[in-house]
Amino acid sequence: MLASAVLRSPRSRKAAFIAGFLASALAVLPFSPAKAQDLVVKFDQSTLLRMPRPVADVIIGNPLIVEVTAQSNDMLVVTGKTFGITNIIALDASRNIIQDQRVLVIRDEARMVSVTKGGRRESYNCAPNCNPSFVPGDEANFFESVGKSFERKNKMSEGAAEGQSAGQ
Repeated sequence: MLASAVLRSPRSRKAAFIAGFLASALAVLPFSPAKAQDLVVKFDQSTLLRMPRPVADVIIGNPLIVEVTAQSNDMLVVTGKTFGITNIIALDASRNIIQDQRVLVIRDEARMVSVTKGGRRESYNCAPNCNPSFVPGDEANFFESVGKSFERKNKMSEGAAEGQSAGQ
């Protein structure tokens, strides 16, 4: 009884018409995957991205910013390679979009110290002692020097590992 009395007023009939129109309009709109919140990945670190269903293919907007590998058919590992914003599009076997994920690669500020000398930045990781850190955007000579040091260290580590496996 109350419902019929409410719909008799012109204002109520207009509101009911608009509500019905919107409901029918929304029902015919094509389905599109929901936009997920931005995925924030720290530079030189990885994070897991779980998909709602199995992924057959992944498209990376800018592969210079992130690297993506499959941990399983519904879980991706996203590694921040350099600072920036890009996206990852996950497709199912029928080439339908599962998720279009925006990714932001940021600097990990925890225990990072930046030393600015006349507009030239040098970055250090202080956990607990301060050591030079290989961070894009640092002063060119400092960045190159740190990069070469890391390269030499990695080569020595690889050589030691090869020597150990050859001796076994």
